[in-house]
Amino acid sequence: MQSLEAELGDARQLAVDDLADAIESIGFECTRCGACCKGDDEDDHTATVFPDEVRDLKESDSYDGDYDWRDVARPMPYGLSAGDDGLEGETFEWALQTDGCGDCTFYEEDDSGTGACAAHDDRPLICRTYPFSVALAGTSQPMGEAVDEAGMVRAHECEGLGRDISRDDAEELARALKERAVRELEEAIAVRDEYEPADRGPGEIVVHDSEGAKRVDGTPLEE
Repeated sequence: MQSLEAELGDARQLAVDDLADAIESIGFECTRCGACCKGDDEDDHTATVFPDEVRDLKESDSYDGDYDWRDVARPMPYGLSAGDDGLEGETFEWALQTDGCGDCTFYEEDDSGTGACAAHDDRPLICRTYPFSVALAGTSQPMGEAVDEAGMVRAHECEGLGRDISRDDAEELARALKERAVRELEEAIAVRDEYEPADRGPGEIVVHDSEGAKRVDGTPLEE
């Protein structure tokens, strides 16, 4: 298996035209069904978000509201265990916050069932690139197995797959997909390099990201 640094080198060498060709061959048009923004009967919606993306969403002017870190992001649930007062333990990275139904906190739906994102202009890269991912170790894959692939591009379950997509839209999506692959690998390397076992108290959650160990409110653990 290649090192993360080698995978990062491969990600930086990805050709946008090749990614766009793959996306165009698979085809995609968002139908605004909302499936990628909602949880299901078993799991809450889980989408990885970078620390700087959390800050951008906190400060976004694209929606009304006064958001703090915990309104935008929650600890990635993987690795946490149930304690007397809820989840506890150490985990890596952040997920977009969810509402009481397990849907993304920014997801909205009109009376006809058409979905929309309240923070659409500032949505994270993982949302901008769904339902696609790049087949490189160290990059995030959406929930579920790939249902189609072309070259380095994987397509995950979505009712919009197989629809016509313009070359301009395919290239825009390809640029975002490459940026996401690079960012995910840079984040993974930084998390690895910054990681130190945390000295946490009972019932406490510690999140390790590229900036170090943090509390659930996004503040550094050492403060």
